[in-house]
Amino acid sequence: MIVGVPAPQTITDPADPRVADFRDLKAGDRPVGTPRGTGPVIVEGVPAVERLLASPYRVRAVFGVPGRVAALDLPDDVPAFEADKWVLSEVIGFRLTRGVLASADRMPAADLDALLAGPDPGAPRRLAVLEGLNDAENLGSIARSALALGVDGLLLDPRCADPLYRRSVRVSMGHVLALPFAVLPDWPADLGRLHDAGYRTVALTPAPDAVDLGDVDPRAYPRTAVLLGAEGPGLTPEAQRAADVRARIPMRPGVDSLGVAAAAAIAFATLR
Repeated sequence: MIVGVPAPQTITDPADPRVADFRDLKAGDRPVGTPRGTGPVIVEGVPAVERLLASPYRVRAVFGVPGRVAALDLPDDVPAFEADKWVLSEVIGFRLTRGVLASADRMPAADLDALLAGPDPGAPRRLAVLEGLNDAENLGSIARSALALGVDGLLLDPRCADPLYRRSVRVSMGHVLALPFAVLPDWPADLGRLHDAGYRTVALTPAPDAVDLGDVDPRAYPRTAVLLGAEGPGLTPEAQRAADVRARIPMRPGVDSLGVAAAAAIAFATLR
């Protein structure tokens, strides 16, 4: 335990109000009864909690099994609680294998114009634009690849899953907390705002008449936004028509497409 940091408080009653942030999470993405896109951000596992502590999100509480909580370098103003695995499981509604959770206040989505401009309006930038991507785990995987491969932010259409859902944060290993995101409310017309900001939009599709992704030269377009659709249906025809170019990942005959998270990682690496 870190010297000077108070020891975690022990929870013996699953109904204890001090751990209300973590109650009845079950297999979903937010506490039961909490409206979509609201409630605290829930983070699982030591590495992800450590990333939360380094992020701009304000930590509300940490809760886990003995040893895991005490091993974290927590600020002294963060309430810390521990319980045996049986009490912990009864509180959250499932068996936690990662040993520790944290809750944090939500932050609002970024201002779209500010995100498009970036800290330096003249610098090269890469963005990922997601349409109808309502699977939180795919979104989390895309966020993890995006941060690793030089993407500066996520843009979401109104149908996308919440990037701060528990499962999205878990699959991203907490990296989504370091990636700014904004919503495009008028979809796909708001792609015009990207074009006005100097972005070339590249719509990813397996269609045979699309250009080879390897032929899209990222050096010729310092600002590029990659459009990705949901697993299965992919990008709508309207979104593809609104993009500057339609591009495909070349594959062996007989394989029609990749999963969206794998396709996203390939596109991010190719267009770095």
